[in-house]
Amino acid sequence: MKDDAKTQRDRALAWLQQKPLSTLQAREQLFIMSIAARIFELKQCGHKIIIQKIAAGTKKIAQYVLLVGDQA
Repeated sequence: MKDDAKTQRDRALAWLQQKPLSTLQAREQLFIMSIAARIFELKQCGHKIIIQKIAAGTKKIAQYVLLVGDQA
């Protein structure tokens, strides 16, 4: 299976269009190890994405939220 940066961006964007995406979800469910890089690229393409910190056990991890419509 071809798994280049574009393919990973497409998977991340499809997820974000449905719901927020955490770093752990990106790794475990989408098999994207460098989600921060993919988010940066999506932002460069004009997508409005914010980063929130959420609890994951005793640590905090990033959660990405795509802003659409009036939110953007």
